[in-house]
Parts: sequence; C-alpha cells; structure tokens
Amino acid sequence: MSASSQSDAVRALAEPLAAESGLVVESVTVTPAGKRRVLRVTVDLPETEFGGVPMEAVATASQAISAALDAGAVMGGQPYVLEVSSPGADRPLTERRHWLRARRRLVRTVAAAGATAQTGRLTEVTEAGIVLDGEREVPWEQIAGGRIELEFGHPDDFADLEDDDEDDGELEDDDEDRPEEDEEEERS
Repeated sequence: MSASSQSDAVRALAEPLAAESGLVVESVTVTPAGKRRVLRVTVDLPETEFGGVPMEAVATASQAISAALDAGAVMGGQPYVLEVSSPGADRPLTERRHWLRARRRLVRTVAAAGATAQTGRLTEVTEAGIVLDGEREVPWEQIAGGRIELEFGHPDDFADLEDDDEDDGELEDDDEDRPEEDEEEERS
C-alpha cells in the first residue's frame, strides 16, 4: 500500500473517531523512520468553534484511533508510532477554514504579489476575503497566507473565568493562620 493511500485509509478510520471527541482531522502523514513508520494525525476543532483544542479531547481521540488501528489492518504488519496532536498556535493560515478558526485573534497576512501585508484583529471571514479590526476588508487575491500573532493575556484566554463577587482584587492576608516565625534565620 502506498503512503498516500495508507494516509487516506487512516484518515477514513480516524475522522469518525475524532468527531466523537468534537474534533476534525486536519492532516494525516505517514513517514518512514528506520524499521518503523511515524503516523502523525493532526486534529483541530471545527471551523465554527473558538479557542484552543482541549487536550482531553486530543487524548480521547488518540486512544480511540490507536485502538482502531490495532484492531484493523490499515497499517499492515510493520511497527509504527502514532502521534496525535493539534496544529498549534503557530500554524500557517493557508485555507479558509484556518482563517475561520482564527476569528477574534490578532493575525498578520502574508501578502500576495503586489499586495501589502496587513496586521489586525480578525473579525470576519467572508467568501470575498477577511475583515480586520471590523472595518478593513482584505480580498483573498491579496492574501498568500497568514499567521496568528501570539498575544499573552488575550481576553479570550480568560473568558471562562468567573468573577468572584467577594474578591475586590486585593490579596487576602492569611498571616493569622500561619505560626509566628522568628525574624532571624538559624544558620548552621
């Protein structure tokens, strides 16, 4: 079986199993590595979802795919190593679905010939192109690709945290619960 038909067979096996975990199969590659092969299955959230891929979902999909591969003959008799992962924040944005997954994020376009690279918050993805910062339309013809610009402390990263009504932002002083300590430290 050729590597491409083997990848197609693995994809056909993996897609419904990934879907049970709320994921889609992004890519499947089979690479020779000495006497073994490395089977890499990259999974992602559907294009309608926001945020990062939950690692629990990746683990569940990995276990299901592994069990199905062990039970079937897709990989043949040769040993292989299965790696199931998400694309990561630094993956290139090369397809419309990648841009859909990047909505609300700060992105930078890779300009097509004759165009200028653009940076901004991706607010919309249309049939005609993308919209940055809610107002700048960039047509697909001007985009050769793109990347998410990493932001530390992006507001979406904290969307699930609940406000604590009793917490006014100050640290609590728990000194009364601690035993008194001598100011001088004993040294030996």
